[in-house]
Amino acid sequence: MRNLVKYVGIGLLVMGLAACDNSDSKKPVQGAAAESNANGQPVTLLDGKLSFSLPADMTDQSGKLGTQANNMHVYSDATGQKAVIVIVGDNTQEDLAALAKRLEDQQRSRDPQLQVVTNKSIELKGQTLQQLDSIISAKGQTAWSSVVLGKVDNKLLTLQVTLPADNQQQAQTAAENIINTIVVN
Repeated sequence: MRNLVKYVGIGLLVMGLAACDNSDSKKPVQGAAAESNANGQPVTLLDGKLSFSLPADMTDQSGKLGTQANNMHVYSDATGQKAVIVIVGDNTQEDLAALAKRLEDQQRSRDPQLQVVTNKSIELKGQTLQQLDSIISAKGQTAWSSVVLGKVDNKLLTLQVTLPADNQQQAQTAAENIINTIVVN
């Protein structure tokens, strides 16, 4: 459980840094791959047990953030303001709702202005997952955060989508578009 907390903390740190970045730079991250088709790009992890699609402007940034953890995958756009972080952690006996509530409490302790939009159980392609949607504020910037928790192959899976929330409805729709492509086998 401590590993989950540590990795979610890293994810929240990355998200907070992206939200605080006032840079309007459109310069691509060094080594960023060329954009793929406009319909999104498929991502497959855990030997094919997890797959989802990302917007064309997001590329794999895993290993470029100074972490050596091979169980964390980071995808972001060229500005770093849109990110998807996937963390594969140790299994836990706690149910997903309890984990999501703990995550919500941890986010609230870091951001007293946290706005929880949803904390609900969802079913995607036959798998029951837990989704926590929130709006996080930092230094006058807001970010939409959707965290999906699930258990896959005796591991705890955390997928966090972070997007600028200048337009909350647009950010929520973009996050849902990614979440709706998740397939867990």
